[in-house]
Order: sequence, then C-alpha cells, then structure tokens
Amino acid sequence: MKEEKVITPANGYLMLFICFTLLIGGFYMVFSKKDPLFILSIILAALIALGFIMVQPNNSRVLLLFGKYVGTVKKNGFYWVNPFYSKKRISLRASNFDSERLKVNDKLGNPVMISTILVWRVLDTYKAAFDVDNYENFVRVQTDAAVRKLASMYPYDNFADDGLDEDITLRSSVNEVSEALEKEIYERLSIAGIEVLEARIGYLAYAQEIANAMLKRQQATAIVAARHKIVEGAVSMVEMALEELSKKEIVNLDEERKAAMVSNLMVILCGDKDASPVLNTGTLNH
Repeated sequence: MKEEKVITPANGYLMLFICFTLLIGGFYMVFSKKDPLFILSIILAALIALGFIMVQPNNSRVLLLFGKYVGTVKKNGFYWVNPFYSKKRISLRASNFDSERLKVNDKLGNPVMISTILVWRVLDTYKAAFDVDNYENFVRVQTDAAVRKLASMYPYDNFADDGLDEDITLRSSVNEVSEALEKEIYERLSIAGIEVLEARIGYLAYAQEIANAMLKRQQATAIVAARHKIVEGAVSMVEMALEELSKKEIVNLDEERKAAMVSNLMVILCGDKDASPVLNTGTLNH
C-alpha cells in the first residue's frame, strides 16, 4: 500500500514575479513593438498562473499528475506547482461529529436510544483521499456501526433480578464505555487515515416503548434499597435501646414486654408516616 508523501513545492512569490514580468513584457512588446511573437509570453504567463496554490494552517493539498499521486503539501504558505497538477483540498483540522440517535438493543435485549459525539481529524491524506470513496461519509457510517456494536456488549443498567453481575454498564461506567467506544471507532477508521481524538456517549435513554416500565423498575429498586437501609438502622437502634435500658436498670422487662417494645419501635422507625403518640396513664399492663 502506498503511503503519504509530504513535499514542499517551489516558492510562489518568485514565480509570481516571473509571471508578472512575462505578462507585462508580453503586452508591452505586442502593443508597442507590434510584435505578435510575444503573445507566447502572455500565454506562458497565464499557464504559470494556473500553478499557484495557497495552503492555510491545518489544511493540505493532495497533488495528482494525470491520475498519479505526486505528494501532499501540508506546510502553510504560498507555493507554485506544475500547472497540470490536479489539487485536492483536505482539511487537517479537528472535526466534531454528533451522530443521530439510534435505536439498538443492549446486552439484555432492551431497546435503548443512543448517540455518540466524535472528535476526529485526518492524519494520513493519502488514505483519506484514495483508500475510501468519501472519508467524511465513511466516518459517519462506521461510527454508527461502532455504536451499535458497543451497545450490544453492555447492559443499560445492572439490576439485581437480571441474574447478571456486570461491573460495566452503559449508564454508570462512563469512562470505561468511552474508552471501549474510542478503541472500536479507531480500529474502523484507521483504514481511512483518520485519527480519533475523543469519543463518548452523547445521549442514552431507554426507548419510548419501555421507558415508563423501566422507570418504575428503577424506582422500585431504589425503594427496596432504601427500605433495606431503614430496617438495618432500625434494628441497630432497637438493639441499642434494649442494651441501654438493661445496662442502666431503668426498667425490668420480661420477654413479652421486650417483644412488644421491639414491635412498637420497629413500627415507629420503619413507618412511612409519623407515629401518633399515645399516653399511658395506667400501669405497663394496661
């Protein structure tokens, strides 16, 4: 496979001076001296003018001579090349690509909507110009393909009832997923001489048809986790209360009264609403 060849053409300002000299001298000799032979000087000046190119910073010109690759000009400046060269402009600047939102299935088969933000630039002008048909369209198509593959490798989220113990998910493992996405896109775009500067998930959500169900599932999981924490704390508080009462001998409780106290404290501590206090003006047995 042929590689990129960086060249530096002739100075454009010197050739511009020669072009103006031939042009002005030719007109002077034709109109003043009435010598038609100097029309060739004017034609030569026009031919030289076709070879001027200007390369701006972070731009390049790919030069071809009758279909043969000659080289690439990457250094910015004003140059002159063979007038018969065809000159293809390729930008070396970083480009930002925000893909469309795609509906794909995650590892568990759940439909999700996902898009990616890609920052890329051309690294090898030969590959970008000749190894693919349209390198900008190639970037878009291959990025979408990489996103689809990535989404199928990881679950959207990790639920306890899924039966899977996944450390990496699309929702929570942002850094790991971005690294995997960047690697996948780089492997696909290297054939076109494209350098991947950054790739990350731009949008991620469940598809509309299951969004409400999954939202309820997430809420239920959060409620169960909160209840587990509340019960765990309540048991510790009841245990501490019984130990302190027994240690300081404030009141002697038999097993039945301890059970009643534990039941009342658990209701108070684990209830959704505030408990209504009831004053007992009699004895403990009434």
